[in-house]
Amino acid sequence: MTKETLYFEDFEVGESFLSPARTITETDVVNFAGLSGDYNALHVDDDYAKNSIFGERIAHGLLGLTVSSGLFTRTDLNRRMSTTLIALLGINSWRFLRPLKFGDTIHLDIEIIGKEETSKPDRGIVYFKRKVVNQRGELVQEGTTPMMILREKARRP
Repeated sequence: MTKETLYFEDFEVGESFLSPARTITETDVVNFAGLSGDYNALHVDDDYAKNSIFGERIAHGLLGLTVSSGLFTRTDLNRRMSTTLIALLGINSWRFLRPLKFGDTIHLDIEIIGKEETSKPDRGIVYFKRKVVNQRGELVQEGTTPMMILREKARRP
């Protein structure tokens, strides 16, 4: 893709993109607990977490999902579709595969895994596979996000 603005037609199945990275901090976890009201001891209680299967406190899985959403918005891909993106349609099959630990630096591997025409001729749906990967190259979370995107030229019915 070399175009400045990306439309539905510009996306090709198999294309991939990378996001910048971000480190998960204790402050992130504390702030997320306060915002969400999720004070599960695994996230906020050192003594409890030391005796868990993880041996330490870990970040909320939904914090990882939320940060991954922000990482997507920091990509050049997102900038180039900022005027053509109509809506995020959902978060499909999101899986939490490994614990997200304090100090982990994560990024997104993004791949176009599908495209679908809609009943409206001015738009289509692009399926983005998002993989949250830590600094050790381990897959931490993954899921698919369908997004509705404008067509450059409306097709004729």
